[in-house]
Amino acid sequence: MRDIKKMSDGCDGYKLPRKLRHYVGKAIADFTLIEKGDRVAVAVSGGKDSYVLLLILEELRRRAPVPFELIAVNIDSGYTGYRTDIIEYFLKKNDFDYRLIPSEHYAIIQEKRRPGSSYCSICSRLKRGALYEAAQALGCNKLALGHHQDDFIETLLLNQFFVGSLKSMAASMLADNGVTTVIRPLVYVAEEEIIAFSRQAELPVVCCCCPVCGTADLQRKRMKRLLKELQADIPNIKSSLLKALSNVHPRHLLDPTLRRDMTGVDNASVGIVSSGTSFDPDAHICEQVNG
Repeated sequence: MRDIKKMSDGCDGYKLPRKLRHYVGKAIADFTLIEKGDRVAVAVSGGKDSYVLLLILEELRRRAPVPFELIAVNIDSGYTGYRTDIIEYFLKKNDFDYRLIPSEHYAIIQEKRRPGSSYCSICSRLKRGALYEAAQALGCNKLALGHHQDDFIETLLLNQFFVGSLKSMAASMLADNGVTTVIRPLVYVAEEEIIAFSRQAELPVVCCCCPVCGTADLQRKRMKRLLKELQADIPNIKSSLLKALSNVHPRHLLDPTLRRDMTGVDNASVGIVSSGTSFDPDAHICEQVNG
């Protein structure tokens, strides 16, 4: 990894673009993602998104008017060749508090996965559960995940096209365990901005090394291609779709439960994760530096 000129406002030599800092700071303010006294576990997989998230949050922590803590958490699913040593070197070099947590997820997947079913889906559920457990064990009240603007938009389209559900992700929501608040501070950050910084900074991106690395989630790849094609004619399509997620008009939708919600409150209105069928936002292809 080449040396980068150390900047007084960067995190141990990484000059974070002002745009990235601005968008994450705006998300934190808009959705009250981090508050005084929070202890935040940051999921670090070794992918470009999680590295960038951790670096930005650390810089904002140093500048923040209120105190909060960060701890990087990595879950090793047990895939042969997964380079946790590279991840650990990055975390040590940049003086992050961190925990590397080994697991037997791969063995469980081999035993439990039905023939023809998705590796990513079962792997993401196991990893998410492990992250919730780790956050609680480490005394963290919040868990930060690296989903970015494109993830929100693609998940919205996937659920509409293939599930028949008007659903994406929330910037902040109470997890299934009823204890941990999941936050997604990169909601306003475009994937292309993350890729550009990751390349410039030569972040040590590692592959998850699962058996289907780089080939899974073909439907999400289709959404990426579709958005790229539409963007040629509609330059602001991504910002418009993201805005739509915060500009909902329940009276103009067909779901009868929304009409009942006008006078009452249910789980959906308070941000508790639904167990209904939908595309899993965590069931991604491996985070390569090229996106």
